Amino acid sequence: MDLGIRGRRALVTGASRGLGRGCAEALAAAGVELVLNARGAEALEATAEAIWAAHGVQVATIAADMVTEAGQAQVIAAAGAVDILVTNVGGPPPGTWRDWGRADFQGALDANMLAPIALMQALLPGMCNRGWGRVVNITSTSVKAPIGTLGLSNAARAGLTGYVAGTARQVARFGVTINNLLPGSHDTDRIRSLDEAAMARDGVSKEELTARRLAMIPAGRMGTPQEFGAMCAFLCSVHAGYVVGQNIALDGGSTNLTL
Repeated sequence: MDLGIRGRRALVTGASRGLGRGCAEALAAAGVELVLNARGAEALEATAEAIWAAHGVQVATIAADMVTEAGQAQVIAAAGAVDILVTNVGGPPPGTWRDWGRADFQGALDANMLAPIALMQALLPGMCNRGWGRVVNITSTSVKAPIGTLGLSNAARAGLTGYVAGTARQVARFGVTINNLLPGSHDTDRIRSLDEAAMARDGVSKEELTARRLAMIPAGRMGTPQEFGAMCAFLCSVHAGYVVGQNIALDGGSTNLTL
């Protein structure tokens, strides 16, 4: 399927690995020029070189911490006039409700709510003025079904979801869509770090934990960054202009909800 976005320009944050890289690769395969952001310059440059070699699209990089105001300013300046924004910021550490104080919640809000909002506030006006734009935020299935050990993420991402719900419906008339992609268990560094924490907490082996995780996924496997990226690219395409303010779970059926 021709996604109709060849020659468009996209900013993808958290793009050096995992789901962010999967989204960047899928957009590049559709002919989209990229501005990639991550904190680690070495991994970011390696990703950019691999994408350019595979797809031949223009790829710019900006190594900066999107959680800080200075990092956000750097990324926004480097992005310029982009047609597509994909926000991806790593989640806060797991724990229980007894573990978290004000500083922990503020850190989660800065990363998983306020940073994506800052990018949208900076880049949405240009999209609206040009009459076309796509925003995809990578959040979590926890906004539909809270995860007990991820209370910081539950709270911050729910706040972002509420912001998107209202904003998406205000900008849709300008040809701009905003949607959220909600990953379940994917084969990424984030899942591996959560598994390591669970192994230490519960005293179980990696094999036992993997079996426990897969038993909760009706599809019987974890997702891949490539298939996640393909869904992101579709939401950024000309075919998804009537998809507005939605929260789409990519979780193999593990979030057990009717609606």
